[in-house]
Amino acid sequence: MQFKKLPVDPRVVRANRLVERALNRAVRSYDGLKSSIGLAGRKARYDDANYEFFGGARDTLRAKHYDKSMRLLWKAEEHAPWLSFKDCTPGERSLREMALRSLTEEEQAARARIAAPEYKALLNREYTRREKQAIVNILSAIGHGEAYAWLVSAELLTVVESTGARAALTMQVLEEAKHFVVLRELLQAFEVPIPRQSAWEYMFMEGVYKASGLEKLFGMNVLVEGVALSLFGLLCELPGLEVLRLFHLDESRHTALPSNYLKEFPLSLWERHHPLKRWRRLRMVLPALGMISALEEDMAELGLDAFDFGGSVLRKISHLAHRNGFFLPVPRKTLLAGLNVVFNGYCKATRAKHSFTDFTGAETTLGARELEVEREIFEGVVAFA
Repeated sequence: MQFKKLPVDPRVVRANRLVERALNRAVRSYDGLKSSIGLAGRKARYDDANYEFFGGARDTLRAKHYDKSMRLLWKAEEHAPWLSFKDCTPGERSLREMALRSLTEEEQAARARIAAPEYKALLNREYTRREKQAIVNILSAIGHGEAYAWLVSAELLTVVESTGARAALTMQVLEEAKHFVVLRELLQAFEVPIPRQSAWEYMFMEGVYKASGLEKLFGMNVLVEGVALSLFGLLCELPGLEVLRLFHLDESRHTALPSNYLKEFPLSLWERHHPLKRWRRLRMVLPALGMISALEEDMAELGLDAFDFGGSVLRKISHLAHRNGFFLPVPRKTLLAGLNVVFNGYCKATRAKHSFTDFTGAETTLGARELEVEREIFEGVVAFA
C-alpha cells in the first residue's frame, strides 16, 4: 500500500506527547486519590494498559459462553414464523438445517480471517511496521471506546422505557461486546504494541460513563458512536480492514437509536434547554479536541489529515445532537464556525504555509456504501429548530 505521507512538525509532535503524558499522570493520579479516600474516582473497571477488563481476558469463559451464545442465538422468524418478526438473513433462511447463527456469513468469514496466517502475511505485505503501528494507534482509540460502549449501553438498559427500547438496547450490548472482542483480536493480529488510552480518550470516555439518565444516550449514541462511525468509515477501504464495513453498519444503527427512541419518549422542553445540561454536554465533547491533535502524527503517516477527520466527525456529532434535542450552549452553526477558527489557528501555528481550510465541511468517509449509509443518517430533517 502506497501512502502519500503528510508532513508533520516534529516539535509539535513532541509538545503534544509531553502535554498528553503530563495530563495523563494528573487525571489518573487525581482519580486514584479520590478513589483511595472513598470518593468517586475512575468509574470504569477497565485496564486500558492491557486492553482488557480487570480480572484478565479469561478467554476460556468467553469461548464457553459468549461465542457459544452467539452461535446458538435463536431467531423468532424460524421458530415462530406466525409472528411478525423478520430477523433472519437470506443466508440463515437457506441454512435452517444448521444451528442458528447470530452472525451473517460475511461476518463469520471476516472473523475467521483475523487470526489466520494468511491475514498476517497480507498485513506484512501491505504495510511497513510504522504504518501498522499507526493503524493500531488510531483504531485502539475506538477499541478502548468499545469497552466503554459495552459498559454504558448495559447501564442504559435501566434507563430506557418500553419492551421495544430494552430489546434494542439489549442487542446493542451484544453488538458492543462483539465489537470489543473482535476488534481486540483484529488489532492483535497486527503484531505491534497496542497503546493504552490517551489522557484525552480517558477523560472523554469517563465523562460519558459518568453521565446520568438519558444524557448517557447523548454521550454514548451521539458522541462515542459518532466518532466510531466516522473512524470505521475512514479506514474501511484499507487492505485487510474491510471487516470495518460491518462495524460501520452496526454503528449507523446505534447512532439512529436516540432519534427513534425520542420519537416515542421525547425529551421535555426543559431537558432540551436546561442550561446546566447544555454545558455538561459541551464538557463531554471537549476532550475530543485533544484526541484530534493526538492522532495527527499517526494519521499523517497514512496520508490522512487529522483535522479534516476532526471537522467531519464534529459536524456529524453536532447534527445528531441537534436533531435529537440534545442542545449545546451555542447554536450549531456558531459552534462549527468556532471550531474552524480553532483548527485553523492550530494549523497556522504548526504547519508551514497553511491557508484557511473549511475543516468542518470535510467528508472523510471513503467507501461508497458507507457514504450512502451516512447520507440516510445525516441528510434527514432536523427535528428541532
